[in-house]
Amino acid sequence: MTISGTTSGPELLVELDRAAPDPLHHQLANGLRDAIRSGRLTPHTRLPSTRVLAADLGVSRRLVVDAYSQLLAEGFLLSRHGSGTRVATVDTASAPERRSAEPTRYDVDFLPGSPDLSSFPRHSWLRALRQGLTDLESDAFGYVAPQGLLIARVAIADYLRRTRGVLADPQHIVICSGATQAVALLGQTLRATPLAMEDPGFWLHRMVLRHNGIEPIPVTVDDDGLDVAALTSSGAQAVLTTPAHQSPTGVVLSAARRTALVEWARAGHLIIEDDYDAEYRYDRAPVGSLQGIAPDRVVYVGSTSKTLAPGLRIGWMVLPPHLAKAVALSKGLADAGSSVMDQVAFAQFLSSGGYDRHLRQMRRRYQVRRNALLRALARHLPDAKVLGAAAGVHLTVRFPDDFPIEDLLAHAAKKRIRVEQLAPCYAQPATAPPGLLLGYANLTESQIERGVQELARALV
Repeated sequence: MTISGTTSGPELLVELDRAAPDPLHHQLANGLRDAIRSGRLTPHTRLPSTRVLAADLGVSRRLVVDAYSQLLAEGFLLSRHGSGTRVATVDTASAPERRSAEPTRYDVDFLPGSPDLSSFPRHSWLRALRQGLTDLESDAFGYVAPQGLLIARVAIADYLRRTRGVLADPQHIVICSGATQAVALLGQTLRATPLAMEDPGFWLHRMVLRHNGIEPIPVTVDDDGLDVAALTSSGAQAVLTTPAHQSPTGVVLSAARRTALVEWARAGHLIIEDDYDAEYRYDRAPVGSLQGIAPDRVVYVGSTSKTLAPGLRIGWMVLPPHLAKAVALSKGLADAGSSVMDQVAFAQFLSSGGYDRHLRQMRRRYQVRRNALLRALARHLPDAKVLGAAAGVHLTVRFPDDFPIEDLLAHAAKKRIRVEQLAPCYAQPATAPPGLLLGYANLTESQIERGVQELARALV
């Protein structure tokens, strides 16, 4: 029988066999003792009161009192006035070893793609959630449309029209668990379509596409962005691209290439536009989306991973009408829809102006940190060539061909400094030049200086 949650005590499986010769209070004591020894009941866990447990098990209160008393005498339970009966800390050989998989802690973490996690607007987010829940109908807590709540899709559509020039119909938006799920859902929908991807490109998206049965066709990137002529000759019918700030090189697709890419799409092809960090531009006005030029031939993908926190897992796709139903079906089959609570909070955060205020603050902060990283590289790693535009939350640096990148990586690991190589972004990693991706948004200026200075010591 399972103890119910009528008090602060836990639910717990306790088997009482009324046909067995062993008295019930012995069975109860044995069951609780085994639960403590096995770790199912952890130290300091509060148990239900004797009255509640007796009612839940359908036995007399005296029986439960006797079982508790036996375990108190044996040292398995503790009882203090005002705090109820709790599980004692038991050192027994039969208790399984409980290991927690602690993530690696870094002294300096140059993880690319991470925003300043300590600056997540907790109070504003909670206020947005409370305000959003006030007006939310109860039906919204059920199984809703897999593409997301209408209020959230409308808020996202308004924001994208205003800031990115996206022609977003809320009926053609699918809210998903970050850009990663967006790419996975598109991979499932376009499985029979030859699909190209920038080379170099974001390594995770390449893995996601392969996991969904697509081997991306690599198309080279140069100082003007995606090579559209190479794309045209590749035989691909669709392409995953990052035109506003190429990942990882940071270059912006040139005007001539933008025109050529849109013409390629209008000839019956499809563009998947990953606009992963368009909110952060430090020395120029942002480039408008390709989707605003050819909405029937472009899938627009975005998320809050670079603006708020990757842990939110909020992303979106603005889809051409002919793909909207198929992708929404894939989303429904994947998880029946994203969290209603997160959608409500984000919709309110967008419509209240809180999102815009947060982004303005972060732009100023990240520009300072980016400049600090540039100074540190110039001072300590002068061979590092910084690629791309002044944008985003990371820098990509390339070193001369004879640069001892392996020595630097080994030294970084020894000194608990996380860096990511450029090589995994290439379809053929062995052909990649020596380089690093260095995130700066989640570091202080002093951490940036200390980290780069320590990396340079690998070359001494």
